[in-house]
Amino acid sequence: MKTIFIIILSFLFVLFSWDASAQDYTNLNLPEGAKARLGKGFIEALAYSPDGKTLALASGAGIWLYDMQAGTEIALLRGHTGVIRAVAFSPDGATLASGGGYSNDYTIRLWSISRKKQEAVLSKHTSNVRSLAFSPDGQTLASASDDETVRLWHTTNGQLKRTLSGHANAVHSVAFSPDSKTLTSGSSDQTIRLWDVDTGEHKDTFLGHTNRVSSVAFSPDGKTLASGSDDMRIRLWDIETGRYEPTFAGGHAGEVGAVVFSPDGRILASCGGDKRIRLWDVHTGQRKQTFLGHTDKVYSVAFSSDGKTLVSASWDGTIRLWDIDTGQHKVILSGYSQSVSSLAFSPNGKTLASGCYDAIWLWDVDTRQHKLTLEGYDGGITSVAYSSDNRTVASGSWDGMIQLWDTDTGKHKLTLEGHTDDIRSVTFSPDGWTLASGSNDGTIRLWHANTGKQIQTLLEHEKAVYSVAFSPDGRTLASGSSDGTIRFWHAVTGGYKPTLSEHTDIVHSIAYAPDGKTLASGGSGVQLWDIKTRQHKEIFGQDIELMMHIVAYSPKGDIFAIGSGDGKVHLWDTKRGLYKQRLEGHTLPVRSIVFSPDGRTLASGSDDGTILLWDVP
Repeated sequence: MKTIFIIILSFLFVLFSWDASAQDYTNLNLPEGAKARLGKGFIEALAYSPDGKTLALASGAGIWLYDMQAGTEIALLRGHTGVIRAVAFSPDGATLASGGGYSNDYTIRLWSISRKKQEAVLSKHTSNVRSLAFSPDGQTLASASDDETVRLWHTTNGQLKRTLSGHANAVHSVAFSPDSKTLTSGSSDQTIRLWDVDTGEHKDTFLGHTNRVSSVAFSPDGKTLASGSDDMRIRLWDIETGRYEPTFAGGHAGEVGAVVFSPDGRILASCGGDKRIRLWDVHTGQRKQTFLGHTDKVYSVAFSSDGKTLVSASWDGTIRLWDIDTGQHKVILSGYSQSVSSLAFSPNGKTLASGCYDAIWLWDVDTRQHKLTLEGYDGGITSVAYSSDNRTVASGSWDGMIQLWDTDTGKHKLTLEGHTDDIRSVTFSPDGWTLASGSNDGTIRLWHANTGKQIQTLLEHEKAVYSVAFSPDGRTLASGSSDGTIRFWHAVTGGYKPTLSEHTDIVHSIAYAPDGKTLASGGSGVQLWDIKTRQHKEIFGQDIELMMHIVAYSPKGDIFAIGSGDGKVHLWDTKRGLYKQRLEGHTLPVRSIVFSPDGRTLASGSDDGTILLWDVP
């Protein structure tokens, strides 16, 4: 049996002299109808302002701006309708550029740092914007995209100057020479290209990497170009000759995500898939130092303007600031996460559990503060559920196991093994004695909630079971599957009952109305089923983007909520049978929705890594 290591952590929003009480990030720039945001989304990119006073972090929620002296969030810039993949400050620090990706938002947006407002939208790219760079003279903005092009923009009016074509695959990084006359670009076609900024002419191509070139950077004197690649190599190129020095000895054990020169040009910092940050002596090629602390891939690093601090962003959900001389991290910024796959309110309404990629976060609903982190997973968490006595959280994950946790202490209680594939859904019976689980292995299993002993295995679905739900009286268990059917089972005997089969694709979610008379199902459309007659009506068709719907009833049953693949939450008035309201705020698909026990709050969790708490009208 897998050994579970439990680490209970309180997020460290500020270390040392930073003041964490200056502002509550949960209220910054909320969408209409929302009353709080829990979590800051996943991190995509970062940039230091030229004066070193501001740090910009691109996340699934928007762009977070940090005051680097106080260590607090000072603003959240929202405007992109998709994920933000790149950020860059203008040389004077007055403007921030951001580049979008996914959800058909391939725009570049320019923001006023002083006003915290959007100033312009640049839209010519036809795919994800991967990298942005201002020229040192401040006159040109360069953008790189998956559409295989590099585009140059006037910074004064936002007009497109020219498009640079030549790469045969996605362009991942761009950088200007110190004199602003040359632009370099690195691409998935394994090449580095040099361009004349004034004419747009292709000047040279550097060949040598054997995989994607993920990052390029000019040295401060403009004589050397550094490049990092998925081939795990870092190369230094002579701009005049196009020759590169041998790969640095003892490099990374994984792909190189980013390379950057220190302001004095003596040090090159690199990071990558091996979770390490390395500092190199540019003249000798020798490794000076290795920074250890991140627990997942590090994909972005940047020096402060005085060269004394390095900031790094990682998939582990933290931003770390490192002292260049000592190699110790000085500050950790936390609160970032991967996709929120599942949500569950405790029956007393005091705590919200959220399942993220490799941990469960417990939130205090009143204070909106993070209480506990339940960790020990190797695979992504797919589902969480609270027991009726508020004391236990059950979780299912990609490893095919179910874990039970004590919510007061955060200690691991039991591991339930039996499924042979990913767990898709877990739920407690109303009396709290039974736990049901559905899996990709096509089975449903019933477990004794206190002992963890398996009671029964239900075998009728032909494909993965995506959702399981007990009827309010606890006598019936319903299940939705990727075979397009909804099946009903006797909760005690496991006896098989009638089947509903109007869905033509995956049944992602099912939910009983509080009176037990109606069952809702979400798939490529949304159906409401009369349990007695087996008749249904479709309230949401298949014209909603991405064709994925998550469903939930309010405690009184008067409101029906639908979380959609387009990142929106839709409310339906069940008494009048009318569409009620659309809640917009997420930038990626909604994976989970749940009403609070008092019915006043709706929580939605998204692939963007955030939870939004909405006022229920």
